[in-house]
Amino acid sequence: MPKKFHIHTRETAPRFHPVGKYATVEFRENCAGSCRMCVKKKCVYNIFTENVLHMSAMQEPEYLYTCMSCFRCIQECTKGIFSRTINPDYRSLGDDYWRSDILHRLWYQAHMGKIPVSGAGYRGPFVATGFDSMWTDMSEIVRPTRDGIHGREYINTCFELSRRVPTLKFNEDMSLASSVPSILEVPIPLLFQPPADLIATDSVLLAAAKAAQTIGTLMFIDAGDYTEALAPYAQHLIPRLTVDNYKDHRALTGQSPAVELADAPGVENVLADLRGRHPEKTLLVGMPVDARAADRSLALAQADVDSLHFTADNHGKEVGSDNPRFLKEMIREIHLKLVEQSLRQKINLVFAGGIAMAEHVAKAVICGADGVAIDTILLVALECRLCYRCTKGLSCPVALDEEFDTDWAAQRIVNLVGAWHSQLIEVMGAMGIREVRRLRGEVGRSMWFEDLEREHFGPIFGERKVAGLGVS
Repeated sequence: MPKKFHIHTRETAPRFHPVGKYATVEFRENCAGSCRMCVKKKCVYNIFTENVLHMSAMQEPEYLYTCMSCFRCIQECTKGIFSRTINPDYRSLGDDYWRSDILHRLWYQAHMGKIPVSGAGYRGPFVATGFDSMWTDMSEIVRPTRDGIHGREYINTCFELSRRVPTLKFNEDMSLASSVPSILEVPIPLLFQPPADLIATDSVLLAAAKAAQTIGTLMFIDAGDYTEALAPYAQHLIPRLTVDNYKDHRALTGQSPAVELADAPGVENVLADLRGRHPEKTLLVGMPVDARAADRSLALAQADVDSLHFTADNHGKEVGSDNPRFLKEMIREIHLKLVEQSLRQKINLVFAGGIAMAEHVAKAVICGADGVAIDTILLVALECRLCYRCTKGLSCPVALDEEFDTDWAAQRIVNLVGAWHSQLIEVMGAMGIREVRRLRGEVGRSMWFEDLEREHFGPIFGERKVAGLGVS
């Protein structure tokens, strides 16, 4: 039997003091001092013996970065002098979208390469805005020996960037008459792209390119950011060009498996020119997720393009709108627009912006995406705290604006994507779906708060408002 696709992770410790969620509180003057085994030494997760770099040199209080929240240490302290509190620095991480709990979870995955587990369970809101108002249907959960990351069955996470032939034509002798384009397949529905407004130094780009090569995925890169150091990874790069400069980067275009053009007037003519020069290349068009995205996707789907790449803002919101919609609504609109015109099967859709958690990958695909591209996540894997000091010209607290070991950084990114890949397989296994392409647009495998409230609970219990959702 062929081997399953697997991302090999390896524990990769952070360089700087991670901001732990919990801090210890101890009244040591009341400590009995005669316990045969202190609760710290009995921790089943070895948090206190293996805790990564306490914030304080004296290690008091201890900032428990990898604590699983089982509370055993507190319950079993014989004198009841041991407790915990929330680290005040933890509350200041990120912003209202990239919350501290999300950053903390991402750091853990980049460090350990494992799915994060909390003994305290989920403590977030039942419903919130964006992807948090959407749930996946797990009604097909079966024996763990069959499904999931430990199962024996195959779950395919591949997707294509190359155009698909909707129908095949045959000659009288049953030989294939249709012209079949070359196939560009990626083993995971997740691409990389450097964040637009945050740090993107040569070290960051090189680390991301190394990680893309290790995983087998691709990374978008602006032609102006390309350096000789990235040349060994050209087969995993998608240069982003414009209608004005595409002729200036012919060498890079020839080395890479795909090329992206920024949407602009006349882009269809440039696509035809590139197709004539490089018939084997996969061609993409990149554009913002704005009010005209759906109509524009319809026009471009009829041109000579293989995939469309849409980018929302850093919080997954529509660009250039006074009342922006979230990414999941925009994906649905674009997907259904192409379905209505019988063009969806010809073209692939990739979405970026606001992809902050592993579940967002599956949810974006359910909404109608073929794949997603992650940007901010690349920096978070490298310990970025999203303090946005770099946007103000200030130094980075974790030195991402300086040179660093790109092999270390690449492994952190690989670990994070490996943990996400495992979670995608778990979700698909619980749905009884063996192919990520089968998940595309499968909204019947999801539940949306807005629909449930409008169709079921609203008529019974009356109007209920959730901030940001506009539910009536």
